Amino acid sequence: MTDTPASSTGQMAIETILTHEGRSPEDQFGFVNTPVYRGSTVLFKTLSDLEDQTQRFLYGRAGNPTTESVEAVITRLEGAHATKLVPSGLAAITIALLACLKSGDDLLISDSAYEPGRVFADGFLTRMGITTRYFDPRIGAGIAELMLPNTRAVLAESPGSLTFEVQDIPALAAAAKANGARLIVDNSWASPLYHQPLKLGADIVVHAATKMFVGHSDVLAGTVSATEEAWADVASTRTLLGFFTSGDDAYLVARGLRTLSIRMEAHQQRALDIARWLEAQDEVAEVIHPALPSHPDHALWKRDFTGSGSLFAFVLKPAPRASVAAFVDQMQIFSMGYSWGGYESLCLPVKPGKARSAKPWSHEGNLFRIHVGLEDVDDLKRDLADGLERYARSR
Repeated sequence: MTDTPASSTGQMAIETILTHEGRSPEDQFGFVNTPVYRGSTVLFKTLSDLEDQTQRFLYGRAGNPTTESVEAVITRLEGAHATKLVPSGLAAITIALLACLKSGDDLLISDSAYEPGRVFADGFLTRMGITTRYFDPRIGAGIAELMLPNTRAVLAESPGSLTFEVQDIPALAAAAKANGARLIVDNSWASPLYHQPLKLGADIVVHAATKMFVGHSDVLAGTVSATEEAWADVASTRTLLGFFTSGDDAYLVARGLRTLSIRMEAHQQRALDIARWLEAQDEVAEVIHPALPSHPDHALWKRDFTGSGSLFAFVLKPAPRASVAAFVDQMQIFSMGYSWGGYESLCLPVKPGKARSAKPWSHEGNLFRIHVGLEDVDDLKRDLADGLERYARSR
């Protein structure tokens, strides 16, 4: 059960859902939060209970009240049939792909997708006898021309978390469905607060819960949500692979979810402020943020999204590696790190051209991915301004 009021739940605001969904104080002796359940063995009272296998929990690997509390929230937010909490965002991607594919099948992946997912496809799936091809993130309905009789899955990430192309999810979904394939969407950037791919036709949605859901940079987790039609394959694949998230990690995800709406709004406002400020700086050749009118996919973003995330990119004018080092090495507030979504701001130099194959990255200059945290915006601008001055001097 949950302590969410039964009346008018369909009209409930996101903030209320995040605060109440998944909690059942009446089952936890009145404690407001579902506690950490640690355990492998679940006991059966009678032989009939053991034989029937109908009690709520059978073994620790299948889940516990702490993991279920998180899954209930994400299912509600995504408008999904069900959700499973798994150990990482990459685990979520691998489960989703393996739920759709078998030996001899073909897979299409956006060229801007998360690089570890590409590595999994090019390595593990290739060994399984599955072919992987990459498509231009902006292909839209044109993906129908790439469909083969054995194409069984399409993996999109909208926007891509390095180069931020917004993908036409309804068009991709229509083409996939017409070919008997399933569309998987990585929704980590916007979260279900600002983007709901299942409502746009996707079959499966994955998240690196490590990022916005957790929000504190202190635990790895992922989620897989699906429609009723796709769910049986997702659930059985997760069970067969043995992916399980501990009660300790699940508790930290649940903690982060309670403040997700407040944090997303704060991150969004700060990121947009910084992005607009960067557009006016002399050393900046381009700012790549879908919520800015200057972004080539801005109209598509306005159509399908209700908000934006903390993450975007910018390109500095061409300069040698020494200038890049001068920019990032002496930052006082921004740090370098591979993740994002926490309270701390990050600025990471990236080279997307190394991974691209279908749509080469041709932008001149040095690309930086920036996650805007919860620090004071003026302090962040001063840190960036100092870095830009160092960059210009060394250029």
